[in-house]
Amino acid sequence: MHHQGRCGHGHPGMGYGHSGKRFGRPFGGGAFRVPVNVLKTDSSYEIFVIAPDRAKDDFKISLKGNELTVSYQAKEETDQNKNWIRTEFKKASFERSFFVDETIDSAAIKAEYHNGILQVTLPIIPGSEQPTQEIFVA
Repeated sequence: MHHQGRCGHGHPGMGYGHSGKRFGRPFGGGAFRVPVNVLKTDSSYEIFVIAPDRAKDDFKISLKGNELTVSYQAKEETDQNKNWIRTEFKKASFERSFFVDETIDSAAIKAEYHNGILQVTLPIIPGSEQPTQEIFVA
């Protein structure tokens, strides 16, 4: 899986780095961008989407071709009658996309939402990763 920013650390299966054309597109044209951490283990990639105070049923995770998309569509808040003095946190809509390659077992992708963090697990197919090959310049 590759992050679409191509800042890349060269890991097969998934990349990450600066935001790119398909990674981190704001949902609906807004500018809100949720933080995302990506962890590679021996058996999977783990995507952690930091999105507190959301309902797990409002997340949408889809895989179309090689693009995994995680999105959240915010519902209209009914706090118009509240007299907020200061608001620094808002449950805005968002969308983040990742390129998934052939090393990921797409049928076994799973997601859980606990304590404000959506964790998407992308299992690596055993034996599918190619070893790094160093090319010497002549």
